[in-house]
Amino acid sequence: MKLDRKKLREMLKQEGVESTKDLQVLMRGIMKDVIEALYDGEITEHLGYEKHRQGAGKDNSRNGFSKKTVQSTVGPVELEVPRDRKSEFTPKVIKKRQRDISGIEDKVISMYAKGMSTRDIKEHIYDIYGYEISPETVSNITDTVIEHAKEWQSRPLERVYAIVFMDALVVKLRVDGVVKNVALYAVIGINLDGEKSCLGLYISETESAKYWLTVMNELKNRGVEEVLIFAVDNLTGISSAIEAAFPHSELQKCIVHQIRNSLKFVSWKERKQVAQDLKTVYTAATEPNAREALESFKRKWDAKYPHISRSWEANWAELSVFFKYTPEIRKLIYTTNPIESFNRALRKVTKTRSLFPTEDALMKLMYLAVRDIERRWTQTIRSWGTIYSQLSIFFEERLAPYI
Repeated sequence: MKLDRKKLREMLKQEGVESTKDLQVLMRGIMKDVIEALYDGEITEHLGYEKHRQGAGKDNSRNGFSKKTVQSTVGPVELEVPRDRKSEFTPKVIKKRQRDISGIEDKVISMYAKGMSTRDIKEHIYDIYGYEISPETVSNITDTVIEHAKEWQSRPLERVYAIVFMDALVVKLRVDGVVKNVALYAVIGINLDGEKSCLGLYISETESAKYWLTVMNELKNRGVEEVLIFAVDNLTGISSAIEAAFPHSELQKCIVHQIRNSLKFVSWKERKQVAQDLKTVYTAATEPNAREALESFKRKWDAKYPHISRSWEANWAELSVFFKYTPEIRKLIYTTNPIESFNRALRKVTKTRSLFPTEDALMKLMYLAVRDIERRWTQTIRSWGTIYSQLSIFFEERLAPYI
């Protein structure tokens, strides 16, 4: 429908509209007229005869109106809802118990997902809509996502994932009345189409092989049969848990985390040089070249920092997996960057929370944040065609049942 601008200007002048506040008043009046006209059409259809006409042979009739106020994008709108004598009329345009036609619930959930506090949301809603909403109401609205979060956490997964990343984010949580630092572990999967998704979120106060085996078994119970490569941080017990649950999977530990751990006790003035020398190890063309670079590093630095080479050698089997792959696959798996960027996005929404009172409160916010992040994951992994063709050769026998 195209508006006649001349008639519109005349109407605005006639109604004395000189400000946005005046315009809102006018829009509320128009909205009231339109909705009540729709109501009238609905009850006419329900009763089978027009207003002010006799309904011959009908055992039901109009019975006045009830008052109702709904919140809209232009403020509160007072409506007269028609009634029938048998109380059988059920409006469709605005349901009986519906008090909001502005989508405020969705807006509240969206703001909460971006990390806004309940009081910030309250003030924001009032500033935009002039609508008073209490922090308790915000909590009640966002609590509706808890069941969705539980369903999401237990949803069926795909049978095979090319790569699964795992990493942790530390948050403060009240546990049995005591505030503790707990780890929120995120599991990100890349399927055979190169699409990324969060497979689940897990909360734990401690790391152990038993705990990680529980997580692995949950993934299997949700339908995961095969993971080609796990890319993980050096989490306590993770290696033995993966070997027990997915014995054929390859495990690549994060090089970036290994470097950070190596530099932890290096003096500041020598840190840059040590980092450069370590770079010759993980950027080597082949694994034998990397071993030679590590030996050279030992000769230079073992006198001062023997813990570095010992750590690299102890973890070498799981640090060196990526050397056999092409640069595209190496770049993807030698760090946990895909999940670290995910964790950075989660930290943005947790920075306004000094602590979480319950696990439900933590999972509620994290689930909403994940949902918000995943909406932006619209592209497949870069160079996925090349990566997949390589993986299909390296893991031909394991992929045969799935392709």
